[in-house]
Amino acid sequence: MTTNLSNSINESRSFLTVAEAILEQLQLWNVKRIYGVVGDSVFALMNALAMQDTISFIAVKHESVAAMMASAEAKLTGRLGVCIAHMGPGLTNLINGLGDAFLDNAPVLAITGQAPLNKIGTSYKQYINQQELVQAISRYSQIVVHPDSVIESLTQAMQTSILQRTVSHLSIPTDVFNMRTTIQPRRQPQVSFPFSDREIIQKALQLIQSAKQPMMLVGSGAISDREGIQRLAESWGCGVAMSYGSVGILPDAHPLMLNALGEGGNPFLKALFLKADVVLAVEMSRFPDGFVPSHVRIVHISKHPSSIGTSVPVDIGLIGELASLVPQLIEGLKSYKPQSDWVIQVQQCKHSWMVQNEVERNQSGSPLPPSTIIKLMEQNIAEDAVISLDEGDSTLWFLRNFRANHQHVLLSNQWRTMGFGLPAAMAAKLCWPEKQVVCITGDGGLAMVLADLLTATRYGLPITVIVFNNGTLQMERDKMFLKGFQPEGTQLTHLDFAMVAEASGWNAYRIETVEQLEEALKHSPTSSIPVLLDVFTAKIPHPDFKHNK
Repeated sequence: MTTNLSNSINESRSFLTVAEAILEQLQLWNVKRIYGVVGDSVFALMNALAMQDTISFIAVKHESVAAMMASAEAKLTGRLGVCIAHMGPGLTNLINGLGDAFLDNAPVLAITGQAPLNKIGTSYKQYINQQELVQAISRYSQIVVHPDSVIESLTQAMQTSILQRTVSHLSIPTDVFNMRTTIQPRRQPQVSFPFSDREIIQKALQLIQSAKQPMMLVGSGAISDREGIQRLAESWGCGVAMSYGSVGILPDAHPLMLNALGEGGNPFLKALFLKADVVLAVEMSRFPDGFVPSHVRIVHISKHPSSIGTSVPVDIGLIGELASLVPQLIEGLKSYKPQSDWVIQVQQCKHSWMVQNEVERNQSGSPLPPSTIIKLMEQNIAEDAVISLDEGDSTLWFLRNFRANHQHVLLSNQWRTMGFGLPAAMAAKLCWPEKQVVCITGDGGLAMVLADLLTATRYGLPITVIVFNNGTLQMERDKMFLKGFQPEGTQLTHLDFAMVAEASGWNAYRIETVEQLEEALKHSPTSSIPVLLDVFTAKIPHPDFKHNK
């Protein structure tokens, strides 16, 4: 009798629905939340979500926001980000955020419903070949047509995303979700990453030690070992340049820290960087175009082999965790004497930029100059805050004028989509609720995701959004003038963002003076609900796009 009861329990336990099996495996792989919009092709998955309390479902207003939030979570935590959507238009709306994850090497899994099994390949409403649609922005995409294949397909999708830092996608016919499977969910395997052997590290050290004019180019992945990177730079006596959006890895006040290389960065840095004879690239995905010295030797450090030498030729690639490799390089440089004349050139470059930047940051007037907004924000933000950036003029002003300490910056690095700032800020607050989270966006970028102000309200996310409101797509306007074009389509229809935010349950303020902005920035971190600062911003061309108009 006992044996029969035990067998009955085990048999019942083994027959999970496909939807239940998916959620159990996601939970075993440490997935905390799923972002998405409900649709009838995923009803069974939504029902399974409602019947458990381990994984949270974050309901957003538009699928692109769901995918951007999944991408932002993956970038911020290194864990798998997950989003779901209805078939057809649901999937097409995900594409923008999936593109961001794909180009920024963020591990994201998208699960979409599909037509019933007996309607696949027919003229059924909203049916499309989803695998062909996502081919350009994913490394793995399959349709699941049998309940007992879902776990294997899910495992392959998740492993592909995590190990290759990419997007994977599963299409699941709506009737398959409710079918039962005898295949049990699988735990995440423990995988050891490859690493460089001692001989390769010694060769890299010999090249590094030969440098007379060393530079370090640091990507956002270097945030995993900030202190080690700083000690290595000091041991080598190199100038430290940041890639696009990598501010905050080293404090701006450090004497070797030279700000960003390229768009939005230190305008004096290019001339110095092109003199370099050896460059140590740390967790870099690409070099800025036109910034590679002609006779430079390059050592590239990355955790992932696929990143080595993809954008420029590399002499030596070191593969492994920074926490392991950097101490070995520091130890190897114990007898190295930094080149004093080169250190002086580095410090002169930094001084020239600080003098010019101080002038830029101390403009006055109303509407407020963009650089002034950034300076005031910098003075009123926590040292460990998360800052999410939208794409556009406001981002370039931030990268140029924000003197970072140890803040964590989150942005759409390669895809550079407008509308990223708000979704990223919400994801950051969900992941790190104890941290201050500030979003910098333009009026054009925020307008693209405006409905999801309600998402921050719904989930009680006390973020601060600073809107650079100048009534125009400023970057596009300036670039068009620069190229001799008329800026058609760059003027925006006026919107009172503060009024919209208040109607959405936010605290919101219209800002027209320095005093108003300072007061709002001081009080916004204490708010228990999200805060929006609608800042009346001057139409000042960014220095990278100066024109004669």
